[in-house]
Amino acid sequence: MTAPADNPVNGLRTAFVEAMSLTAATVNIVTTDGTAGRAGVTVSAMTSVSADGTAPCLLVCIHHRSAACSAILRNGVFCLNVLRDDQAHISDTFAGRGLAQDADKFACATWRRQPTGSPRVVDPLAAFDCRLTHSERVGTHHVLFGAVEDIFMAGRSLPLIYTGRGYATPVRLPNGAPDDGCR
Repeated sequence: MTAPADNPVNGLRTAFVEAMSLTAATVNIVTTDGTAGRAGVTVSAMTSVSADGTAPCLLVCIHHRSAACSAILRNGVFCLNVLRDDQAHISDTFAGRGLAQDADKFACATWRRQPTGSPRVVDPLAAFDCRLTHSERVGTHHVLFGAVEDIFMAGRSLPLIYTGRGYATPVRLPNGAPDDGCR
């Protein structure tokens, strides 16, 4: 049963989606390869979990209907590619924008195989090659936890970010910004 439009829960969902559009997040491509095949998807929901323990850990959130989610769960590995500010075309491709249904998403960039077998964009801002440790479905998404096995870092570029329902680039603030009384 679908909630009526005036249902307070539906109103909360609408407000949540609108408020989340005001946040900023890096744009990332999550890829995998293995017995379940090669797949990838654009995500903004990712974060570090812990740098300590047997291996650093991060998480990504992927819609449960995504072919990439299914492949990651079966392959047990993934690579989180953090895109540079000049790589929006890769994001668009893996988000399915302007792509024929049967087109190869991976044709939009050059790739390197990581130690887990997952593809890495040859020149992302950073990449984290991970082994899936566990996952949990929350609402429409799987939260996937990965133990980091290898890290790639490029030079000092800027990340591609997504905010206000569009791409953006952060602006570096000068060091020693004036004291405005906020602490």
